[in-house]
Amino acid sequence: MPTPAQPTAVVIATDGTIQGRNGDYTKYLGDLAGVYRDGDAFAAAVAAQGAQTVVYRVEENRVGTGPGALILGTSTVLPGKIGREYALTRGHLHAQADRAEIYYCIAGHGVMVLETVDGQSQALEMTPGVAVHVPGHWIHRSVNVGTEPLVTVFIYNADAGQDYGIIGQAGGMAQLIVDDGQGGWRAEPNPDHKGYQAP
Repeated sequence: MPTPAQPTAVVIATDGTIQGRNGDYTKYLGDLAGVYRDGDAFAAAVAAQGAQTVVYRVEENRVGTGPGALILGTSTVLPGKIGREYALTRGHLHAQADRAEIYYCIAGHGVMVLETVDGQSQALEMTPGVAVHVPGHWIHRSVNVGTEPLVTVFIYNADAGQDYGIIGQAGGMAQLIVDDGQGGWRAEPNPDHKGYQAP
C-alpha cells in the first residue's frame, strides 16, 4: 500500500490569499490577447493600462498527484471591462473531460459561464455563499460583473488538467457577459462562435 499524503490545514482569506499555498500564478492583461471579442478595445486597454496590469490570480494547495488527490485553491478576478465585456478568466475544459469542479464564492459578484461541446449553455450568478457545481464535460469561465474583486474557492481532481485551447478554436464562448447599460449584466450570443469540436 502506498504511503498516504499528510493532511494539511490552510487559511483562506476573503481577498483570495491562502496561508499554506504551494502554488500560484497571475494572469496579466497582455496574457489575454484573443480572449475578448473586441480586439480594438483590448488593444486600447493595453495601451492605456499596460500589458502588466493584473486581471486575475490563482493560489493553490496541492496534496498528492494521483487520481484521488484534490487541488484546493482560490481564483481572484479583479473588476474591469474591455469594451462591453466584463473582466474574465481564460476559461477551460478539463483535459480529463469527465472531471468535475466546485466553485464557492466568498467575495464579490460574478457569473460562471458554462457550455458543453454539444451546444448547452448556462450563465449562473455568483455572490458570497453561492456554490456552483461544474459537472464533467462542461467548459467554464469566471466573469467579474461587480465593482470589487470576485473571489471563489475551487476544488477539483489533481489529474484533471486544463484544455485552454478549446475556447479559442471555437471563436470564443457562445455567450458573452456584457454590460447591459443599466448598471447590470446580461448574457448575449457571441456572433463569432463557430461551435466546439469534441475533445
